[in-house]
Amino acid sequence: MKAKYIGLFAVILIFSILFIPKIHDRIVNNTIVDSNRMSKAKSQDADVVVDTSKVLLTLQEVPAFTFVNQDNNTITNEFYKGKVFVVEFFFSSCTTICPIMNRNMLQVQDVFADQENFAIASFSIDPLYDTPQVLKAYANQYGVNHPNWNFLTGDKTIIHTLSNEGFKLFAAEDEDEIDGFSHSGLFALIDQNGMVRSRKDKHGNPLFYYNGLEQEGIDMLITDIKKIL
Repeated sequence: MKAKYIGLFAVILIFSILFIPKIHDRIVNNTIVDSNRMSKAKSQDADVVVDTSKVLLTLQEVPAFTFVNQDNNTITNEFYKGKVFVVEFFFSSCTTICPIMNRNMLQVQDVFADQENFAIASFSIDPLYDTPQVLKAYANQYGVNHPNWNFLTGDKTIIHTLSNEGFKLFAAEDEDEIDGFSHSGLFALIDQNGMVRSRKDKHGNPLFYYNGLEQEGIDMLITDIKKIL
């Protein structure tokens, strides 16, 4: 009887020595490793976040333009050559989003107050009302003091074409709107070579523009201006 148990024990011991390591290797190399790979893949997918602050895209060239500013001086692309500048489309009698946009633009002005190679271009989409004199009073009202901030006026059709086709920033007359015009509250960032620049969203797609109505958009804009400068 004792010999029987000894023989059974010997069989179990031999089985353990020969086969359990192989089973263990098989489990580790197949089932568990595969599971780990899936976990890592899921983890990597969950952790994939594009760093939107590192790489700025170059999107398109700014179209040629010629307008008159608040001091009745003719301003063209040549004025902005070699400067980093921000573009907006607005109108002085706007009572909705324009005051927010230009209060936020003042933040940008103040950060780069001493930068001679920084500028702003504010195009009026209501040039019939926004004469140089009106724009001068508007600039004074908001406390604009950067010498490179131009409030620009000219032919309405040309300005609207520049907005919609040149910068692809929507602007149009709209009788259903409170002030008679509809437009976006977005800012465009232009580099020293006259190229529109932008960062990417979290999916890697170009943002194109900066939200001029929210502090987050202004903070992003200021950060990216500093990079280009």
